Amino acid sequence: MALNAFAIDAMIPALPAIGADLGVSNENRRQLVVVAYFFGFGVGQILWGPLADRFGRRPILAVGVALYAAFALLCGLAHTFTLLIVARVAMGASAAVTRVLVTAMVRDLFEGEAMARVMSLVFMVFMLVPMLAPSVGQAILLVGPWQAIFIVLAAYGLFVLTWAMVRLPETLRPEYRRALNLGEIGRAARLAATDRLSAGYTLALTAVFGGLTAYIASIQQIVFDAFGSGELIGLVFAAIAAPMTVASWANSRVVGRFGLRRTGHSGLLAFVAITLVHAVLAASIDEPLWLFVVMMGLSFTAFAFTTANFGTLAMTNMAPVAGTASSVQGVVGTIGGALTGMTIGLQFDGTQLPFLYGTALCGLAALAILLWTERGRLFAALVTPQMLRAEVSLRPPVE
Repeated sequence: MALNAFAIDAMIPALPAIGADLGVSNENRRQLVVVAYFFGFGVGQILWGPLADRFGRRPILAVGVALYAAFALLCGLAHTFTLLIVARVAMGASAAVTRVLVTAMVRDLFEGEAMARVMSLVFMVFMLVPMLAPSVGQAILLVGPWQAIFIVLAAYGLFVLTWAMVRLPETLRPEYRRALNLGEIGRAARLAATDRLSAGYTLALTAVFGGLTAYIASIQQIVFDAFGSGELIGLVFAAIAAPMTVASWANSRVVGRFGLRRTGHSGLLAFVAITLVHAVLAASIDEPLWLFVVMMGLSFTAFAFTTANFGTLAMTNMAPVAGTASSVQGVVGTIGGALTGMTIGLQFDGTQLPFLYGTALCGLAALAILLWTERGRLFAALVTPQMLRAEVSLRPPVE
């Protein structure tokens, strides 16, 4: 998970240098360095899940991380903006293996509240790294060009690959190995797309992640241009990410007591309320940077209570097809979130308002989808005959 966070967030301080070096004067166009990675990350997920369901988690993880390191080096060697964007897409597609297999491996070993606790700790890493990544990127820029960031990412990828091969066991149960054919893949993908919990919570996460993508794509311009405080970008990133990290840890402690739905649904309601208040407040006054940081920290604290629990709920009925289901859910969530975030980011007009309006709309959309998923009921489990039969119907046939 840290591979992805570093690949996304370490780039933020380097965007002006990349634009100047590669002849990209349009600031909004520089967002493609971030957004292109998300597109590759989304598309790549459809590949890794079926492969991992057939050949196991460890060998597929090794291939994906090795490719990540190779394409990171290609990014560092790029002499045109077009080549950089193509390499970033390929880098994201390779890194998609980590998102798919982290979720699948956790689902291999845990379920229900236990899975939510583990996913909270996983997301805590994903939230902790953004506190460090922009500062790491800035530190690298002090001693080298922007290309050095990609070289460091490649070296880190090789380190993670070595560590995983030494420490990581195979988690796929033998009876859940699936044939690598279009019929099997289609059956598993169809289940992930039609199961009410899988589809509903995946779409709700897509909407929420649209706000996160917009934040990552826009924050450099917001801090540099809207607030005129470019030298504080690392501090701002850390101050907003720190509450998310604490919230992810707290979620791992409280979800067992209050349950997935109470915790996750409360997190989304808080996210909607805070983003709406922030948008109205920023439109009404000349918002200072410190207030922006406080409100964003509160927004993403609620975001942290939402994401791990919604991701767990989406995987509730997916144990026998965890790899493929994780791929389908990841493709929808990542590409949908990237498109939404890019649309919001391209509206930047020198102020933070387009971003804040867009984030609030993302929260409202997620709430509407949640109400559809749970048939208007919040905080209580929705159980249907289809869900009760899911585990039995999905088991592979006995040979």
